[in-house]
Amino acid sequence: PLTPIQLSAERIRRKFGKVITEDKAIFDQCTDTIVRQVEDIKRMVDEFSSFARMPKPQPVEDDLIAVLREVIFMMRVGNPSVTFDENLPSIPAIALIDRRLIAQAVQNLMKNACEAIADSPAGEAGQGRIVLSVENMGEAGMRLDILDNGKGFPKEDRQKLLEPYVTTREGGTGLGLPIVAKIFEDHGGTIQLLDPPATADGSVPPGALVRILLPALADGGSMPAKSKTETPEG
Repeated sequence: PLTPIQLSAERIRRKFGKVITEDKAIFDQCTDTIVRQVEDIKRMVDEFSSFARMPKPQPVEDDLIAVLREVIFMMRVGNPSVTFDENLPSIPAIALIDRRLIAQAVQNLMKNACEAIADSPAGEAGQGRIVLSVENMGEAGMRLDILDNGKGFPKEDRQKLLEPYVTTREGGTGLGLPIVAKIFEDHGGTIQLLDPPATADGSVPPGALVRILLPALADGGSMPAKSKTETPEG
């Protein structure tokens, strides 16, 4: 029912927006509210559905770096006010991954970072920045860092953000990060919610660092055993 509600509100706005003269501001505000709130409900329904029907990964040997470049490209197109930097290896990183699920998880994390920037002084100043880095640590696996200069994670109980239905955002479902954590756990990885690294003078800049650790690159072996999510206080 949500899509016809949204389409009807948009049609009413287009058809009558130009002919209404009395209380036009209220008309515009009401139709905009319907469209916006329906979009929010659709997002929440999608998140609940995704969490209830989390698909099992179908891992194959694929290039993790190529997946990340595709996500960065999409995020740049959709968020022109944010600067996206990347520190990625120039050569492919072949790993046992489900391309669709990994892309979904990284995109969700970068979307969260964009929202955190919008709620921070960096967003108001038009100086939002997200850095995506990957380091191959050999037998220790791959380390993926997503660093932003947004409002950061809460100092207390941040590990609870990885639990279902816990959120600090008004109107949030508290399912975004648990879905991301589940995806990486199903790939044998871990996720950490940290503060940005300290600068040379020892001060910690504003923002957040999400660190994902994935198993060593595929060598034709089976899927690594599932490991637990880690959430140190950073």
